[in-house]
Amino acid sequence: MKTLRIIGARCGERYVRDGFFVAAPIPGEACTTLDIGDGYLHPGLVETHIHLDKACILERCQLQAGTLAEAIAQTRLAKAGFTEQDVYQRGAAVLEQAIVQGTMHMRTHVELDPQIGLIGFNAIRRLQADYAWAITLELCVFPQEGLLDNPGTEALLCAALEQGAEVLGGCPYMDRDPAAQIRRLFELAVHYDRDLDLHLDFDLDPAGMTVPEVIRCTEIHGWGGRVTIGHVTKLSALPLAHLREIGQALAVAGVQVTCLPSTDLFLTGRDQFHNKPRGLAPLEQLHKCGVTCSISTNNLGNPFTPYGDASLVRQANLFANVSQLGTEVQLQRCLDWVSNESARLLRLTDYGLEPGCRADFLVFEAPTPGAVVARISAPLMGFKAGRQTFERRLPQICRPD
Repeated sequence: MKTLRIIGARCGERYVRDGFFVAAPIPGEACTTLDIGDGYLHPGLVETHIHLDKACILERCQLQAGTLAEAIAQTRLAKAGFTEQDVYQRGAAVLEQAIVQGTMHMRTHVELDPQIGLIGFNAIRRLQADYAWAITLELCVFPQEGLLDNPGTEALLCAALEQGAEVLGGCPYMDRDPAAQIRRLFELAVHYDRDLDLHLDFDLDPAGMTVPEVIRCTEIHGWGGRVTIGHVTKLSALPLAHLREIGQALAVAGVQVTCLPSTDLFLTGRDQFHNKPRGLAPLEQLHKCGVTCSISTNNLGNPFTPYGDASLVRQANLFANVSQLGTEVQLQRCLDWVSNESARLLRLTDYGLEPGCRADFLVFEAPTPGAVVARISAPLMGFKAGRQTFERRLPQICRPD
């Protein structure tokens, strides 16, 4: 493969060979040149939390109350009709949307329970292999329907982990004893040497918060940097002083936080009409405490989130808007929460634009990183391991003669 030379007004000169950024071309070697002009060069986006297996099923569900309980119940009914090919086709449709929106790394949560068995897991494993040319897919298997109160689920989780699932997930609020599920998941994670990613504290009542138990277990097992908690909307209901205490404890323990704006805004706060709460994990304050954070999509086209186009930039913009973040520094941080910080959360060791990093990169038409988020700029083109995976042409105004 020839060396690719990237030139642009903002990026200077960069070189790609054998799928990685290199410091310089081989002397005397002819290079292929990519001139991005005034474009902004950025590493590929990183989706840390999505559910491919239950995407695009809204037409199979009855959406009335719009609550979390209804979403779980309606998805359970729809799941009874899932086949491996059905999951594959719906997942592929979302992956292709994500690819053209610039996502190049993705952690997808996959439900396992006695009803669905390994159907979803087997389908997503096929997608993992078939789309590896454009996106690196990581599977997080988890018990959406409960673990301790749902016999047979743990055996399925263990089977999937033994077959190569990279991450173990959890949903503690689905068991009568959430703390017991958390403790058991940590035991399994240590046994199988897997990172943990938990759906946690998903309402706006600060009572019954399980974050402290996750922090405690992380410290006991030495799992710092390997534990992520998603949703944690209870944190948005805390006074600032209490939030800072928890944020500092999360940072010290090495527990990371993912906010899921579309889903969390759609499902929470439905019991209030006036002064409706925003209900998003307060990433800006958590970041100031030293917590690694990310923004992610969660669901598309199902009772948890009826809409979406798999654009992480749109999710970053939504979070910035609701959280009232508007400076260049704040908007750039929102972009980091779907790229650089998300890569840290997934422990990607070869992420970035420097020599030695994998050549997964995008070109945006934007003057600054913050402008990418402010304008919801779609990437113009993307390259995975130095190979172009998509291109989007700019629209043209058709003026009258």
